[in-house]
Amino acid sequence: MSKARLKKRAHRAAGDSKSRNLPSDPLRRSPLNTQQLTAWSAFSGRACWVCLALIAANLIVYASIRHHAFVNYDDDQYVTTNAVVLRGLTWQGIYWAFTSCHAANWHPLTWLSHMLDIQFYGLDAGPHHLTNLLFHIADTLLLFGLLHRITGALGRSAFVAGLFAVHPLHVESVAWVAERKDVLSTLFWMLTLWVYVEYVRLPTPRRYCAVLLSFTLGLMAKPMVVTLPFVLLLVDVWPLGRLGIEHNPASGWSLSVDGWRTALGLVREKLPLLALAAASSVVTFFVHRRGGAVISLRATSFNLRVANTLVSYVAYILKMLWPTHLAVLYPYDHSLPAWWIAGSLLILMAISVTAVRAAPRRPYLLVGWLWYVGTLVPVIGLVQVGDQAMADRYTYVPLIGLFILAAWGVPDLLVRWEPRRIVLPAAAGVVILASALTARIQVQYWENSTTLWTHALSVTTGNNVAHNNLAVVLADQGLLDEAIGHYFEALRIKPDYADAQNNWGVALAGQGKLDEAIKHYSDAVRIKPAYADAQNNLGTALADEGKPNEAIYHYSEALRIDPGYAKAQNNWGNALATQGKLDEAIAHYDQALRIQPDYAEAHNDLAGVLITQGKLEEAIAQSNQALRIRPDYIDAHNNLGVALVDEGKLDEAIAHFSEALRIKPNDARARDNLAIVRAERSKRSDPGAAGAAKR
Repeated sequence: MSKARLKKRAHRAAGDSKSRNLPSDPLRRSPLNTQQLTAWSAFSGRACWVCLALIAANLIVYASIRHHAFVNYDDDQYVTTNAVVLRGLTWQGIYWAFTSCHAANWHPLTWLSHMLDIQFYGLDAGPHHLTNLLFHIADTLLLFGLLHRITGALGRSAFVAGLFAVHPLHVESVAWVAERKDVLSTLFWMLTLWVYVEYVRLPTPRRYCAVLLSFTLGLMAKPMVVTLPFVLLLVDVWPLGRLGIEHNPASGWSLSVDGWRTALGLVREKLPLLALAAASSVVTFFVHRRGGAVISLRATSFNLRVANTLVSYVAYILKMLWPTHLAVLYPYDHSLPAWWIAGSLLILMAISVTAVRAAPRRPYLLVGWLWYVGTLVPVIGLVQVGDQAMADRYTYVPLIGLFILAAWGVPDLLVRWEPRRIVLPAAAGVVILASALTARIQVQYWENSTTLWTHALSVTTGNNVAHNNLAVVLADQGLLDEAIGHYFEALRIKPDYADAQNNWGVALAGQGKLDEAIKHYSDAVRIKPAYADAQNNLGTALADEGKPNEAIYHYSEALRIDPGYAKAQNNWGNALATQGKLDEAIAHYDQALRIQPDYAEAHNDLAGVLITQGKLEEAIAQSNQALRIRPDYIDAHNNLGVALVDEGKLDEAIAHFSEALRIKPNDARARDNLAIVRAERSKRSDPGAAGAAKR
């Protein structure tokens, strides 16, 4: 583009500003000056190439996730066993998303996004993963466009966005379906920043309302967005330049009286956003506490939390610089060495002092550092949620601050070094390439639960959660001896680990070892009385041992803990049915189906009781409903066949018994029933044969 054309564009931009008659008050003065707007126009072609490169980098690093499975860590709560989500997008689901505190979180937009995935893709895990990737690509492009827009620096903006796209610490947020909340909330984070920049350029009530709306949507995707008003204040300082900082060689930097007035004005401007953030923080704390996710000070002392906070801040920086030994969960270390704590404190103080002293001349250093420190506050562990000491996913937004610090700081540090124009772009390319290669390797560990937990155990120590979750996978594969070894190790590390006790009981119950299973379920309930799954499992084991009254007590406890626990309602109905209390059993089946209308087992169990009562039409309807939900449900085929026999429809009954045998050739009930009905059909003169079909 010629210089003459550039001048014309600059003239038009200046004319536009005059025509809009922007206020002269520094609080309202547009920081997007003519030079920056011209840069945006001049580099728009090159910016498009950068965007294509960012998309390509993401696709190369994350392409394999389309073949990945769900993992047994929160994916079940969010998708695979979540009865509401599994119905897809429904009015009932929308109401639940906005009123539920499931998984100890309130994030309705995240629930709705999972429901939409189910609506379109069902339980095919690949598209769920690709949805995460699409959000991540959008986040990357919005970050690049934003930085380029407000700084005019194409190369530095591209470097920040490139690192954001392919840094190994971000793999967890993208390759884990349950972390949809990370990539989705960041989308609204970036959109809020975009709208805010437009509001600063031309302040209007409509644009401010757009900022509020986008911020609110972000909070509804993940409450970690509460730090965004703080980041908007940082962006006011740099690069928007809404706060004038004066520098005195003798006394350092300070604000004039007008500067302080401007600063207070900027804070007042954010008060509605801060009010939303405060409300979200309060709601999130109570939701976490209600869900049992908040760790008490008795379990983790405040002094230990402060120590872990200092160490974690530095550990994240080290992992950013040298991303090795990354794991889905880092166990909490209750015996941090004193020199780690002291060293971390000194490092943080040194960086902070340097950033503050450099603020007048290089404000991006302070902005980038405070971005990192501030956005980590909700998840740094002062309020401990979960057993982890730190988590890679928590760095998804905070690392942007450090990337900005590096992208603008290193070139300024080497400003007098002549070869920097060649060396720095080459070095930036090497850093991004190395990050991409490392991230691509890290992505493979998320292929399935086995690879995920095997890798976690190889790079961490004392990881009871990894032992437990790997044991669940091994037990599902029938490798019970190996599973028991991991359950034992999990309990050695954490003797009061209720999940391991419960899961060990499930594995033993599957082998028919009910006495041993009951012992482990009982230990789980003793450790954690408000454990609905363990209460329900204990009840089921007792019912299988012929103790329905004891079983009913534990089902009632499970429902007291979780009134929406459909499985406990259904099991309670089964226990009553064995006692001959059929009407009471039906009431519990109906309640289970009100909670979870597509609960195939409840439909089938209800059908069995209705057959006993001779209500064949209702029984057939319930069996058909169960088969609509689960076409390969052998018990439902068997019950439906029995009901059809009782109605004299032998050919239809034979078809269902035959289908049951096709699904499971060695099913004894279906085989016996099929033989009985065929004999009945060949000997129509024997009226008693049909009634012999086994239910």
